[in-house]
Amino acid sequence: MPALLDDSLVIVLAGGAGERLYPLTKDRAKPAVYFGGPYRIIDFVLSNCINSGLRRIFIATQYKSLSLNRHVRMGWGIVSEELGEFVEILPPQKRVSEHWYQGTADAVYQNLYSITSENPRFLIVLSGDHVYKMDYARMLRSHQERGAAVTLATIEVPAADASRFGIIAIDERERVTGFEEKPPQAALIPGSADLALASMGVYIFDTDVLVRALEADATQPTAHEKIAASNSGARRQSDHASTSMTSALLIRASRRPAARRRFSVWTFSSGTRISESRKR
Repeated sequence: MPALLDDSLVIVLAGGAGERLYPLTKDRAKPAVYFGGPYRIIDFVLSNCINSGLRRIFIATQYKSLSLNRHVRMGWGIVSEELGEFVEILPPQKRVSEHWYQGTADAVYQNLYSITSENPRFLIVLSGDHVYKMDYARMLRSHQERGAAVTLATIEVPAADASRFGIIAIDERERVTGFEEKPPQAALIPGSADLALASMGVYIFDTDVLVRALEADATQPTAHEKIAASNSGARRQSDHASTSMTSALLIRASRRPAARRRFSVWTFSSGTRISESRKR
């Protein structure tokens, strides 16, 4: 297991503006909002990482990041640089376009240089503004043992509440077949009359799979972008610019249906149910 963790890299997406938490986010990013005294929301995911044995961590920041940068610098200097460990801030660098991050998939895409420079076998993508406790090492071990290329953490939710979540659809063989953001009517878990699977925003990828998917997706303009480009000559942007990580990957997978067989779902609600798709 230590070798598995050493082959893994984490990127925490902490660039959200957090408009729904205003005025708490008037002067700081959502992950930097105070929680329980001196702590911040981002401390949950960073604590999960350290306690899971993950000690190579990038944090992608964007809006009002001073407070967050300072908190990470002063509170999370607990890793050993001599052993190749780090908790490093990644501000927008505009390596691939003139735009700031335009969604979770785009945030990862714009940081592929930093990610591939670390040469990880597995990339774990997390949100910096979620409050929960989780052992990512268990999910990573499941990802490897079951030969998945992509693993998504989900939680079972009542179908009546599905309009509040991003919902993952699976078939009778427990393969991922689709994703909908806050659908009015959810795809149910096969065999269940009233439960659906909600995405937790926790992803594990074989790095080479993710890099190929995002680079390929970046060459595909959206219909809106095609119109804008034809009208103004503007530079084309990628399909994933304004989409979530889940939908960007499923858009790509839909172009090659065989790729879907490699999508895995790890259900967090019980910690025991694992829906997976093996490599073929």
